[in-house]
Amino acid sequence: MKKLLLMSAAGMALPGLVAAACPAVTVADPQGIAAGAYPQQYDLAAFQEAASCELSFATNPAMSEMNAQIKGNGDLPALAERLPAEPLVVAPYDEIGQYGGTFEALSNATESGTSDFLSVRHVNLVRYSDDLQTIVPNVAKSWEWNDDFTQLTVSLRKGHKWSDGMPFTAADVVFWYDNLMMDTNVIAEAKGYALAGGEPMEVVALDETTVQFTLKAPKPGLLETFASSYVQPYQPKHFFGQFHPALAADADEKARALGYEGGYDLIKAYYGNSDWTDTPSPMLTAGDKLAGLPKATTPTLESHILVDETAEGRHFVANPYFFMVDTAGNQLPYISELNETYIGDAEVRNLKMINGEVSYKTQAVSLDNAPLLLENQEKGGYTIDIKPTISMVTLAFNVTHEDDAKRDLFNDLNFRTAMSVAINRAELNETVYFGMGTPQQYVGFSPLPEFIDSKWQSHAAEFDADKARALLDEIGVVDQDGDGMRDLPNGERLVLNWQFSTQSTAASLAELIARNWTDIGIETQAKEVTSDEYRSAQSANQLEVLSWGMGQPAGTILGDNQNWVPPYSDYFGIRPAMGWAEYISSDGAAGIEPPQWATEVMDALAIYQSSVPGSDASNAAAVEMVEKMTGNLLLIGTVLAPAPVYVDADLKNVPEFRTSSYEYYRSYPYRAHQWFLAD
Repeated sequence: MKKLLLMSAAGMALPGLVAAACPAVTVADPQGIAAGAYPQQYDLAAFQEAASCELSFATNPAMSEMNAQIKGNGDLPALAERLPAEPLVVAPYDEIGQYGGTFEALSNATESGTSDFLSVRHVNLVRYSDDLQTIVPNVAKSWEWNDDFTQLTVSLRKGHKWSDGMPFTAADVVFWYDNLMMDTNVIAEAKGYALAGGEPMEVVALDETTVQFTLKAPKPGLLETFASSYVQPYQPKHFFGQFHPALAADADEKARALGYEGGYDLIKAYYGNSDWTDTPSPMLTAGDKLAGLPKATTPTLESHILVDETAEGRHFVANPYFFMVDTAGNQLPYISELNETYIGDAEVRNLKMINGEVSYKTQAVSLDNAPLLLENQEKGGYTIDIKPTISMVTLAFNVTHEDDAKRDLFNDLNFRTAMSVAINRAELNETVYFGMGTPQQYVGFSPLPEFIDSKWQSHAAEFDADKARALLDEIGVVDQDGDGMRDLPNGERLVLNWQFSTQSTAASLAELIARNWTDIGIETQAKEVTSDEYRSAQSANQLEVLSWGMGQPAGTILGDNQNWVPPYSDYFGIRPAMGWAEYISSDGAAGIEPPQWATEVMDALAIYQSSVPGSDASNAAAVEMVEKMTGNLLLIGTVLAPAPVYVDADLKNVPEFRTSSYEYYRSYPYRAHQWFLAD
């Protein structure tokens, strides 16, 4: 056999390797090949050296047809010109897959219940491996921290390309940070994860494939943010730059010629008004403008790219320039097309799952759906696996409510304590979660680290209706008009209006809690609304009772502050302190000043995020965060319960999930790019 001189990842010659076909290594059958530096994946040169082989590459036979559906893409070049010089080599779980098929996804509506589907095609600089502990390369080839976590250097893959064939380089990372994240014309206020010590980072391209993040304060959790979040720290400068007023003198003129008010207006048509990566595309929002736009959607590094969007759903095809291959050299993804259907009615979604019309789903599949799904899984040709979760339904009262009397009441710790102990969590667990959950208080960290006292999980979580009544009597929330229901201290009628979305809160749970509160004399009216209605009302500071899933692993909190800083979540979660957030962002010029304990939580968070994980300073700060947050019961926990994972029988290479969890970005650790559909 002919001898080859192959090159290692470092550019060193590797003499004596034989030009043999590479073994089809899988996780189930490694075929005697040593594991790579990271679980279940290899750098190309490392795989070839370990297997003493030369990997040859193949692509989906339908790729040319799919490329033709991508607006703005030219003719498809040869595969060798589409792959990076060193693609990421991944070992499939069970077997080398087959190309083709359409993955059927089910979401609630545009930007509602879509993150589960987004996670199927998602990529980032790094990801968590399926052990949910090890961070491994993904888009990035490697990374290196300095000793005090103030400088992160990331190496990209030479020759990596966007979905339109243009080079992906370090300049795209710098553009994302300087011209999107830090440009208030695009994102009005910098996100917490994009700051260190409250100050902007310096992001510099050292060369085409090396980008360096320099921080004003240590932030070891920056990498965890990229591993577990939808946030993608890069955007195509070659595309957006031509319309960005800070980069192109004729940006506004170009945008106006296409029917937009200016360059920023056009950028927002693609990128939205935040870092959320799943906003509607111009296909849904541009109308007649679409015909003149150079592309229908933003070029991507993800496994699939959007080619059609309506109010009823979206359709994607495989990215012809995707950067991963399997151990047999087949370019991923295996699945050719992704189809997403929007259905707002939970019963109709359940029916489609029962009929086997869905490929995979975890989001908005709550445990109360499980009996029906389990009963029909054999007939429907799917499996249901009940898995632990990280977050639980958490409640809050709007402490910056516009009504003075209600705001005063909601800010009273005795009131919040009364409402917490009035919840019969044991009944919730038995009725809603079939006894499979754990009644507990919200403590912020999930799972709870060993160094934090477990007493906080039961703090004010015991059911004690008499205590609740006594606390309400003490603060003057009594029945003043004799109608059997308690009134506000000023004599006005007290009615709690609770609008909830079944995307996060089961209707049966809301009904039981509303009954618990009514039983102690607090009239509560629970009403189901869509997630869009919930978020709109919350953003307008109109909600009284708020509920959503909350919980974060300790590693995620290292890089993400949103659950600990007013308003205590982003647009998609639970935000009971909009006025406090306004006060902080305006330096006291507007809004409502937060109480001292909330400021102390933020101070402790800053220490936690800037300390070496596991150090005395880090642990002490985490303990203080829990004591202050849980002790003040701003966020009230219910039951931490498992949730179903739905997988169609024809979907292969899907491993057993460790958790049904948004907090590790759903399917992202389980490598959906190597899932495939059997004939």
